[in-house]
Amino acid sequence: MLKVEHIGIAVKNLAASNDLFAKLFGQPAYKQESVESEGVSTSFFSIGQTKIELLEAMHADSPIAKFIEKRGEGIHHIAYEVADIEAEMSRLKGEGFILLNEVPKKGADNKLVCFLHPKTTNGVLVELCQEIRA
Repeated sequence: MLKVEHIGIAVKNLAASNDLFAKLFGQPAYKQESVESEGVSTSFFSIGQTKIELLEAMHADSPIAKFIEKRGEGIHHIAYEVADIEAEMSRLKGEGFILLNEVPKKGADNKLVCFLHPKTTNGVLVELCQEIRA
């Protein structure tokens, strides 16, 4: 793993949270996008070399909506940048971690992503991400 790429925060209202975090960080989000496959609308803030991703559910049965219903707003996941996501997925699976997807999928911010089940990572949802290369 190369670095912490971003920290994902589940929010109920993306617009209100964008205003709050813009005040906190002293700058607006640099990007907003929707990820239909995950049922989320996202925005990203850049803080030094780390990013903060805000995630709002697009519909009531999305993973983020279920997370907020169960735990409330707050830190949802920590994402780590990797050089070769498929190799890292294979290595971690061999180490006994449970992958939530067997192949990388397209995520937000031009990334390929894979999540590790929190029951194998001390309750933390871990995301692996790799920049999509053209």
